[in-house]
Amino acid sequence: MNKITLRQILIPLITIAIILFLWFGPINLDFLTLIVSSIVIFIASAIEYKGKAFSELGFQREKFTIKNILVLAPLVALALFVFYAFALVPVITKLTGVPIDYSSFDQLKGNLPTLLLTLLIVWATSGFGEEIIFRGYFMRQFVKFFGESKISIVFNIVLVTGFFGFMHWQQGITGQLVTWITGALIALIFYLRKYDLWFVIAVHGFFNTIALTCIYFGLA
Repeated sequence: MNKITLRQILIPLITIAIILFLWFGPINLDFLTLIVSSIVIFIASAIEYKGKAFSELGFQREKFTIKNILVLAPLVALALFVFYAFALVPVITKLTGVPIDYSSFDQLKGNLPTLLLTLLIVWATSGFGEEIIFRGYFMRQFVKFFGESKISIVFNIVLVTGFFGFMHWQQGITGQLVTWITGALIALIFYLRKYDLWFVIAVHGFFNTIALTCIYFGLA
């Protein structure tokens, strides 16, 4: 492992402190919180890595291809959603005895303009924002400090996605656990794809698109 400088310690600590303040502080930016947090991360990465800010987060230009983004990613998203809908959610719901609270999405049912607007917001916040924060930054910073041994990667995925699941408190305990596991699978894909952030952004975005479309048609 390369020697870590004081600069590489202080910048992430300050960045994470700012992000936590945005999430849990007195200022409520609603869905803009993820976007502002992503901007903070870009600035922090630019300061820490100078000309390598995007590549250090996982934005790999050579992997941004039509095949990866518009073919493989939607197929992976579909497979992940099938597992989510027909295996993960039923099992976790049975264990907790509490269904996922989807009430915040009730306005989507049969409302096409709201669906389209929500998809735009979700792609910007969940697709890009959450992946930049949790995979591109938190996971990559964990690797920087603790390396890539198998045990380190396991702890990396469990801890980061555990926090990711916790942040979905509005969906209840079942939603948090389901999101934790789903996030862990996306994190594993991120690791196996050699930290290809474009790919997991697309997977996350298409996964949410499928889920919201199901809600629109009253299937969830």
